[in-house]
Amino acid sequence: MNSVAPGGLEDETEESLSGNVSRSLTEDRQEKFNPEAAHQIMLGLFFGTIFGFLLQKGGVAKYEVLMGALFLTDFTVMKIMLTAIATGMIGIFSLHALELVELHVKPTRYAANIIGGLIFGVGFGLLGYCPGTGAAALGQGNFDAIAGVFGLLAGSYLYAEMSGFLDSTILKWGNRGKIMLPELVGARRIIFILWFVPLLAAILYLLETFFPTAR
Repeated sequence: MNSVAPGGLEDETEESLSGNVSRSLTEDRQEKFNPEAAHQIMLGLFFGTIFGFLLQKGGVAKYEVLMGALFLTDFTVMKIMLTAIATGMIGIFSLHALELVELHVKPTRYAANIIGGLIFGVGFGLLGYCPGTGAAALGQGNFDAIAGVFGLLAGSYLYAEMSGFLDSTILKWGNRGKIMLPELVGARRIIFILWFVPLLAAILYLLETFFPTAR
């Protein structure tokens, strides 16, 4: 049995449906174009390009340099990493103290960190490049790194597809939360920086003294 709505009620129903459809389309467009996400992507591209340029200029996009790091015959990678940690620590904590940036600390998860580190190490050893240096190597014309770049894309896709399973299993094992070295050793951040940065500088000095960088 068919029912017929009164004229006024029918108009209100159509307007309501039309309004809902309009709001839904607007929300869909907002989801598809998020200015904040686009801004972050552009910043990521910008700083990623600078990072790749510096990796290439630092000489750590070379296969022989990276393999030298694994065989402990070339310490260029260690020197760059230690320098980046020291300068980054001073810069980030200074900007945070001035309330110019926010800290986004990743949780410490023992199982995920260990398993991820092992997978990273095996891939690094087999290919001779890590993800960042592989992209920089490909950019400078080392086509032997292209397998690593495809592996990076495939691994990222696989991780995204398995994220639900990983969230409920491995990522829960040994989850210590968002901790940093100063909190771990029970020291104030400024005190920690005052002794940790000179320690890194001393290690850098010793590395450069006993294993000077080839000119």
